[in-house]
Amino acid sequence: MSEPLPEELDLRLVRSFTVVAEHRHFGRAALVLHTTQSALSRQIRRLEQQMGVSLFDRGARGTDLTAAGEVLLSHAEALLDAAAQAVIGTRAAARPGRITIGYTTNIIVTPAAGELRRRHPGAEIKTLHLAWNQPRPALLERRVDAVLARMPLRTGGLNVTTLYREPRVLLVPDDHHLAGRWSVTLADIAGVALPRTSDPEWDAFWRIDPRPDGSPVPTGPLADHVEDKTEFVAAGHALAIVPGGEHLGRLRPGVTAVPLEGVEPASIVLATRAGEHSALVEAFCEITTDHYAGDDQHR
Repeated sequence: MSEPLPEELDLRLVRSFTVVAEHRHFGRAALVLHTTQSALSRQIRRLEQQMGVSLFDRGARGTDLTAAGEVLLSHAEALLDAAAQAVIGTRAAARPGRITIGYTTNIIVTPAAGELRRRHPGAEIKTLHLAWNQPRPALLERRVDAVLARMPLRTGGLNVTTLYREPRVLLVPDDHHLAGRWSVTLADIAGVALPRTSDPEWDAFWRIDPRPDGSPVPTGPLADHVEDKTEFVAAGHALAIVPGGEHLGRLRPGVTAVPLEGVEPASIVLATRAGEHSALVEAFCEITTDHYAGDDQHR
């Protein structure tokens, strides 16, 4: 039989405990918490009384966690996060008539958002364009409630469903020797520098780095926005691998997209926060998955 939980475990005390555990010093922790050292010491003593154990060893060499303190610390962050999500989720459930749908460059949400508005005419339905590296932060920070985005995407704390796949293409200047080709392979660009971003996981996929034979890709200029990447190509400073859906048929002057063969296509996914239930979010997910069902190279 499990031990009964303390009847009144004060999460504010747990928060204070985690700050002291992080800094291993009551004075520094008190500054972070905007309180006095004596008040913080009283809070920790109250928590120790509630738990029935000593959480810190206070000595001349500083403040160290006891074995019991180490165990509490291993659970404390998850406990605080769960409490915060419970409050946020409960408040969100009380506002079922609102949803914000995020999307990244040239991923079309218009049909699904329009159908959602038709089915829920009284709901407040917004859309929000996001940079390529913002879908997960925007979801976890609750700026949006659902996102259509390209992989790779860190999926911790999210539900992610693949909607469709699109080919990758090589962007080259119009006067480049590969511009007139029906398609190219990685062998055609061996040793060619490609623009990089500030995200290693994104770079590994979109630069195909390392190559299948293990060789690294020479580093090109930093370009955290696809517009900058395209400008580098137009100026003749680099070539770039990009999603076909972003560029085929929509190129600016001076740049040509050539299909890239023999590489994994890009995946477009629908992502939502894990562990939450909202009638509007669930309706949008149903509409979106139905819209893209069986559509492997949607345009």
